[in-house]
Amino acid sequence: MAKIISLVFSNHYYVVASCSIFILMTLGLLIISEYVFLEPYVTGHVQQGTEIGFVLIFILSGLSSLVIPMNIYRIKSLNLSKRKVGGSVFGSFVGSIAGACSCGPIGFAVISTFGSVGATASAFLTNFEIPIRIGAIIILLITYYTTIRSLRIECKLNF
Repeated sequence: MAKIISLVFSNHYYVVASCSIFILMTLGLLIISEYVFLEPYVTGHVQQGTEIGFVLIFILSGLSSLVIPMNIYRIKSLNLSKRKVGGSVFGSFVGSIAGACSCGPIGFAVISTFGSVGATASAFLTNFEIPIRIGAIIILLITYYTTIRSLRIECKLNF
């Protein structure tokens, strides 16, 4: 496993992509989840009882920044068919997007746009934010495992 990760991240392009994904996704999720505030000045605050959601954001961002560059590496270097690559890329994007489900201030826009259906969806996402993020982490772990296994087989690395 360490050989595969060092193989992928030996190229600086993938290291930069991974760091960019981690920073952008972490900041985006922290702002949307109202852990970081931008007005009147940039500040952060973790309320008592929301520590689990805060930690899950970092885990989700870390896994996404690991899995997405590995899948880009698979696509670019191995010249695979679209059908073979589709599952792992789909899993990494679904896991990343599912973790961004917390509504925060976006919920009000959804409520006003879609009415009662938007209010129901907003309430569902707010109430089940932590289980959805845990599900997204599980999807990313499965995608990580399948990507490592695929790279091991296709690159013919012996362990």
